Amino acid sequence: MEGLQLLGAGFAAALSIQNLAFALAGCVLGTLIGVLPGLGPAAGTAILIPITFKLDAAGAIIMLSAIYYGAMYGGTITSVLLNVPGEAASVVTCIDGYQMARRGRAGTALGISAIGSFVGGVFATLALAVVAPPLARFALSFGPPEFFCLMLLGMCFVTGLAGRSLLAALLMTVIGLLLALIGIDPVRGAPRFTLGIAELYDGIGFISVVMGLFGVAEILITLESPARQILETKLTGLLPTRAEAIRASGAIGRGTLVGFFLGLIPGVGAIIPTFMAYVLEKKISKTPEEFGHGAIEGVAAPETANNAYANASMIPLLVLGVPSSPTIAVLMGAFIINGLTPGPFLFKEQPLLVWTIIASFFIGNVMLLILNLPLVGLWAKVLKIRYQYLCVGTLVFCIVGAYSLKGSAFDVGVMLLFGVVGYLLRKLNMPLAPAVLALILGPFMEKSLRTSLEISGGDFMIFVTRPISLTLLVVAILVVVGSTLRLATFRAMKDAESK
Repeated sequence: MEGLQLLGAGFAAALSIQNLAFALAGCVLGTLIGVLPGLGPAAGTAILIPITFKLDAAGAIIMLSAIYYGAMYGGTITSVLLNVPGEAASVVTCIDGYQMARRGRAGTALGISAIGSFVGGVFATLALAVVAPPLARFALSFGPPEFFCLMLLGMCFVTGLAGRSLLAALLMTVIGLLLALIGIDPVRGAPRFTLGIAELYDGIGFISVVMGLFGVAEILITLESPARQILETKLTGLLPTRAEAIRASGAIGRGTLVGFFLGLIPGVGAIIPTFMAYVLEKKISKTPEEFGHGAIEGVAAPETANNAYANASMIPLLVLGVPSSPTIAVLMGAFIINGLTPGPFLFKEQPLLVWTIIASFFIGNVMLLILNLPLVGLWAKVLKIRYQYLCVGTLVFCIVGAYSLKGSAFDVGVMLLFGVVGYLLRKLNMPLAPAVLALILGPFMEKSLRTSLEISGGDFMIFVTRPISLTLLVVAILVVVGSTLRLATFRAMKDAESK
């Protein structure tokens, strides 16, 4: 009953004119970011954080969250009309979405995507409202050892699932942790690794690093790609036929469940739920031969899983304070900038804020449905703008945003430096997610580790003598071992194929 009252108060706050405007702006900007090939939700959210600096905490998080799930849908438009995913999670949509467009059914493909995204997003948000309070109450029993092990587990998930090279993921994690050490030692109060540069006493600006790694690097990568021609087709018939609706309804239901449950696991990433939803539909379909040739289930299932995952992935962040993906890590940075620490104490100390944000997810999904069904043609026209012009505009916005952090050219330099570094790492196929997550979680892990050792008098056994922390450590070890075995099996299969 208390949860319903808090949710009602959250809706009252989220439905204010001011917060509705923030949600609408976020949905529009997010869809635009998703439409532009190459940017993606992580880069777009990082680039647009500076525009929220003058907003209150609730408004800033509402807008950035709307940008996130707006971008998850926006990538569908390029997948269908260009056969180029606007962001990684829309890769699977290209398979059948583009084939539907070639058959003159682009409007139906985009329409079922919008409907599926709405259903998946609303279901995941409902589940968030139900499961978050009891999970938060359980997490309140966590002490410093449990929080250290929990953050270690989150990092192991991302490291283990960040690519085909576990060594590369571990290396990027170490680099992120080293970057997190730069600044003032929280215990001794002395500068460390600052090289005598006064601007580094507060540590490396997280936003500058992320804008460089994701924003500037993505621009450089995209400029290498050849220009793609938009498929000229009429965007009519947005709603599916009765037969198509029946076929798509089951796919939407199954995609919702797949996306939601995988969204609860930190480090899975948005690609895995969409692929799993697609493969599941193909396996249980009575006409699997249609997949790859314009099957409507092949569009409905991954797009639904995509948005269900996006909303479900907020549960580990809000309840446990563990970001489950690079974009969620960027959102966590936005929380921290606004003086908020995601986790169970947030439910206790700022309940109205949390429930306002949760209520805004419902409102944002409704806005996306209203925006994307009638305005699909408008978004398609954006694709006709030469990307060179968009890149220049985006880069200028990044520079202005980095400068506005502290009014310092040093932050601009940091952003550009990490833009080049991110570009080189992308060319080397090095995963960026572990480094970003380690940079964010590093200070919290260090604080929890040092506090735990102070409690135990320097005895590391404190992490294995407490049941919850021991369980989390065991799961972390299993994740790393499982990832190692998975990669070894993959290499063995590739070697067998090459012989």
